Amino acid sequence: MKNANSVSESIWQWLDMAWTNVEGHATDPTLYSQAAIVVGALLIGWVLATYVISRIKIFREEPTSGKLLDMRKKLHAMHVLLLPIACAVALGFATPFTKSLLGEAWLVRGAQGIAFVLLAYNIANHFLTSVAMIRILKWIGVPIAILFMIGWLDNVVAHLDGIAIEVGNIRLTLYAIIRTVIFGVVLLWLARVSNITGQRVIRSQEKIDAGTREVVAKLFEIAVFVVIFLLLLNVMGIDLTALAVFGGALGVGLGFGLQQIASNFISGIIILLDRTITIGDYIELEDGRTGTLRELTMRSATLETYDGKDIMVPNERFITTAFTNWTHNNKKQRYSLHIEVAYKTDLEAMFEAIREVCSAHPQVLSGESYPIEERPDAEIEGFADSGIMILVEFWMEGIDDGKNRVGGDLYLMIWMKLKELGVEIPFPQREIKVLNTTGSIDPD
Repeated sequence: MKNANSVSESIWQWLDMAWTNVEGHATDPTLYSQAAIVVGALLIGWVLATYVISRIKIFREEPTSGKLLDMRKKLHAMHVLLLPIACAVALGFATPFTKSLLGEAWLVRGAQGIAFVLLAYNIANHFLTSVAMIRILKWIGVPIAILFMIGWLDNVVAHLDGIAIEVGNIRLTLYAIIRTVIFGVVLLWLARVSNITGQRVIRSQEKIDAGTREVVAKLFEIAVFVVIFLLLLNVMGIDLTALAVFGGALGVGLGFGLQQIASNFISGIIILLDRTITIGDYIELEDGRTGTLRELTMRSATLETYDGKDIMVPNERFITTAFTNWTHNNKKQRYSLHIEVAYKTDLEAMFEAIREVCSAHPQVLSGESYPIEERPDAEIEGFADSGIMILVEFWMEGIDDGKNRVGGDLYLMIWMKLKELGVEIPFPQREIKVLNTTGSIDPD
C-alpha cells in the first residue's frame, strides 16, 4: 500500500502541474492536437497489448499444473505489464513525431512518463520481493519518471555530471557514481534471479542425463556472471579494449600458476561433450579404487564408495588415465563364484542343483526371456590337489555390493544345498609314503 500511495501522490503532483500548464494553453490548438495524438497512441497500445494477450496462451490462461508451474505462473502474471509497455512504446514513437509536427510535445512526453510510472508500480507489486529493488524502484525509478514527464531529467543529469572529482587523468562525477551503484544493484539482482531460474530450467530437463545437466548448469552460472561483470564494467565507463590487453597479460601469468586447475576445467568440458561418465556410474580407477559417481563439478568428480567414503578424483585423470566404467552403457554385470568339491561327487546332479539355486535368487537374471549365456551356469574350472574346482557364473542388474550383495547370499544358498545333497567340500590332503619299511629306527 505504501508503494501505491507514493506512486499515486507523485502522479497527482504531476497532474496538478500539468493542469496549470493546460490552463495556460487552453486556447492553444496544439494542446488539442497533442491530446488527440496521446489518445491515438494509447488506443494503439491497448490494441497491441490485447492482440498479444489473445495470441499467446501463457498470457491468456493461468497454468494450474505441469512442470515449472511457479515459473509459468510468473510468466502469466506478466500480462499486466503488456498494456503500460505497449502504451509507453507507442507514446515513445509519437513524441518525436509530435515534436516535428507541432514544435512541442510536452503532453505526449508527460503521458509517456505516466506509462512508465504505472509500469514501475505493476513491477513492484507483482514481481519484486527484494526490499532493495522495491526501494530503488520507489525512491529512484518513480522520481526519474516524474523528471522525465516535466522535462527536467536532462538538466538534472547535466547538473550531477558537473559535480566531479579529478585525480590526474581520472574524472569521477557524482552522476557516474550514482549510475554505477544503481545499475550494480540491479545487475547483481538480475544475475541472481537469472541464475536461479536458468539452473532450475536446466535441471528439469529429464531427457538430458544428470551429469550433463549439472555441468551445463555450472557453465550457465559462469556465463551469467561474466556477462553481468562485463555490463557493469561498461556502465562504469571502463574501456574494455584496455581490459582485454590487461586480461591477456594476466591470463599468461595465471596459465603458468594455475595450469593444473585449467587442465581440470578443460577436462570437465571434454567429459561433458563426450559423455564418457555420468552421475550414477560405477567406476573403477586404475589403482583399483571403486565407487559410484555422485557429483561432477568443473574441477573434480566425487566417487562414493560402499563403505561410506568419498574419493575426490581430478577431472584430468578421466582424460589421461585408464578407468573402468561398469554401468555406463549396460547395467547388467556378470559375476563368478568359486567352490571346490570332492572327486567322488556326482557332478551332473550337483550342476543342475546349483543352477536351480542361483535361479531362485530374485536379483539373479534367469528364465527363458534371457539368452542362454546370461542364465546361471556351473562348470568345471580345473582339477586341484584335494578336489575339483567348480566355476559358478550368474548375471544381475547393478553392482554386487552394498544393497545388491548377491554373491554372499548365493554362497550361503549353495552351501546349504550341498549339505542337503551330501556333497563333500574337501580339506587339503597330503599322502605320505614310507619307503624304508625293512629298516629299524634307532630309539636313541
